[in-house]
Amino acid sequence: MKASEAIVKCLQEENVDIVFGYPGAAVVPIYEELRKSNIQHILVRHEQGAGHCASGYARATGKVGVCMVTSGPGATNVITAVATAYMDSIPLVIITGQVNTYQIGKDVFQEADITGSTEPFTKHNYLIKDEKDIPRIMKEAFYIARTGRPGPVLIDIPMDLQNKEIDFDYSMDINIRGYKPTTVGHTLQIKKIVEKLNNCQRPLVCVGGGVACSNAREELRAFLQLSKIPVVHTLMGKDSVPSDYDYYLGMIGMHGIPIANKAVSKADVILNIGSRFGDRAINPFTNGCAKEIIHIDIDPAEIGKNLNSLIPVVGDAKDILSQLNSMIEPLKIEDWLQEVKELKEKDWTNEESNNDNNITKGLNPKEAVKFMSSNCDDDTILVSDVGQNQMWASRHFDIIKNRLCFTSGGLGTMGYSLPAAIGAKLACPDRTVIVTVGDGAFQMSLQELGTIANYNVNLIIVVFNNNGLGMVRELQNKIYKNTYGVDIEYNPDFTKIAEAYGLNWRKVYSNSEFNEAFLFAKEQQKTTLIECIVDSKVRTLL
Repeated sequence: MKASEAIVKCLQEENVDIVFGYPGAAVVPIYEELRKSNIQHILVRHEQGAGHCASGYARATGKVGVCMVTSGPGATNVITAVATAYMDSIPLVIITGQVNTYQIGKDVFQEADITGSTEPFTKHNYLIKDEKDIPRIMKEAFYIARTGRPGPVLIDIPMDLQNKEIDFDYSMDINIRGYKPTTVGHTLQIKKIVEKLNNCQRPLVCVGGGVACSNAREELRAFLQLSKIPVVHTLMGKDSVPSDYDYYLGMIGMHGIPIANKAVSKADVILNIGSRFGDRAINPFTNGCAKEIIHIDIDPAEIGKNLNSLIPVVGDAKDILSQLNSMIEPLKIEDWLQEVKELKEKDWTNEESNNDNNITKGLNPKEAVKFMSSNCDDDTILVSDVGQNQMWASRHFDIIKNRLCFTSGGLGTMGYSLPAAIGAKLACPDRTVIVTVGDGAFQMSLQELGTIANYNVNLIIVVFNNNGLGMVRELQNKIYKNTYGVDIEYNPDFTKIAEAYGLNWRKVYSNSEFNEAFLFAKEQQKTTLIECIVDSKVRTLL
């Protein structure tokens, strides 16, 4: 068969049901075979959107997300989405077209060295030089993307090779020299964890994004119920921790909740599960923090990189938590639990409310998020963008039962939310998917409203419009008592853009209007965009 047919056959062997893409001449042979297959193709409006859609799909399903773009600018346009997935450990396979093999290096039309360009932020990448290698490379790419610490793998396929004839065989075993990820935690190290927890007085669990990557939410929740240890989380760990757990304290870090940061400073032993201790989360750890840290991570490079660990355990969080659950019993930490209860009784929201005393127009976005949290289903997926809306969602949207929260945590990519939500909704059509986004980030990907209209993707899009780049404006005010380059003096009427795409819309100026609009949106069979007018003085920093 032709190599182009073999590529699609490989996708079918990997149970791929959706490919997000934007075609061009360098992938036309593959698209012809895709047309004949049972795989659905979603035509996005920008290649970056294809990568983010695939990311949202991967996070909603636990499968590898797939996107396909052409050579040159098509490939370079997807780079930001690849880097976003790399920083957040999302499994993707990105297929890019390339110029003919005999033209590589001659600066021909739409040639770009995409393997060289993406080397720093792909888990691995390939430039195919022999068409006979295609089945093996495709199988390796999916294996690498989903095993160990997940991540994106890019395959660059020259156009002339796509039309060559090959013998198709996908039965080969995967044996990649030097790639043997450790998944099973060392039993002696795990026993040390139990011993340390049993002999401490103020233990605290810190949950990172690795719990979700390992599909270990149920094991984590069982561990918390068995041990009764208080818990905090990073931005990426939010949807792994149930908000109704008795000793849940919230998000830590620069934009975290004061009581969560306070608990970190008071704890004597911290059990970190799947957090890389990024700089935005690490500040409470360096302020009077305990010296004894237990670090569980599937990536050995993360252990000890930012904070020293007393007990390092390399392995898959799901496996390690399962082992812990067979050993752990409720700890004798009654005094600490009482102290945590007293911390929780302190109404930290007053500290937020004090920031909002000068609001003179529009709605309170924090109350809007609380209303959504109280009035959406237990399996809702909330996709927040980057900026103030991200922090409002992280603080005020409760995780109950099977709710999920997606965001761009590591790279902080503005414009992520809308295409990622499209991928999540196509993966889970029966679940409510909500987007929260600011007016700045929305204008980085609003063209994907065309994708939404094209495929009748039903979302609730909440645009918090404060006429500017609110997070940066707030930071400038805090440091310099002034702002520059952050005010958007002219915004389009976002509701008119939604209307032009044939979508529902509402523009609201108060929380009562928002509540009505949100309940309306929940009942609709197509996307509703709710533009929320927000005072530029609303803050997130406490």
